[in-house]
Amino acid sequence: MLKGAIFDHDGLMFDTEKVWQCNWQKQAAANNIILPEKFKYDISGTSGSTMKAVIEKYYRVPDGTEIMHTVIDHVHHDLSLSLEEKKGLHEILEMFQSKGVIMAVASSSDEEMIRRNLKKAGIEQYFQAVVSSHHLARSKPAPDVFLEAAKQIHLDPAECYVFEDAINGVKAGYAAGCRTIMIPDMTLPDEETKQKASAIYPSLIEAMKAIEEGRI
Repeated sequence: MLKGAIFDHDGLMFDTEKVWQCNWQKQAAANNIILPEKFKYDISGTSGSTMKAVIEKYYRVPDGTEIMHTVIDHVHHDLSLSLEEKKGLHEILEMFQSKGVIMAVASSSDEEMIRRNLKKAGIEQYFQAVVSSHHLARSKPAPDVFLEAAKQIHLDPAECYVFEDAINGVKAGYAAGCRTIMIPDMTLPDEETKQKASAIYPSLIEAMKAIEEGRI
């Protein structure tokens, strides 16, 4: 078993990715845009300038800032009303804690929302670090957020599992040199992702069992 575990936030610990996609679709309708399937693959796991560039490409606007902030505000509001945890979340956190594994959160969401959701779910005590790519130069698929998380828990990236639901997140975990495990949510792995992921499981429960049994 590795010494560290780094968890994504949206779509991995919490069932929030569908909230994001719903709000992207609402903004598309408001702008008379039909978003192709590829949009959700490209936007998932991004933030800042990377997210803005995806918006500008698909919404065909010169500046995606307003749409980006509108969607973020709506997502924050929706999640303040309802937050659904992913299957196996508490179990895998408890297992890692019992084994002395150091844990962190690394996400493209802003830190305030991450911490609020961790507190709401009663799991903030499990994590020694919370890292948002909002504070970094690059967001996923760049590895920066996972490199920073590993640094903050004082481990080499190769000593850490990364748990991700999105293709951009898997690319980031792989580029960081972490043992990256995909739990697909809204986006299914393509061939490149299958090559870069150390393993792919349907839920955190199956991932936990594989780790406990030494299969990953």
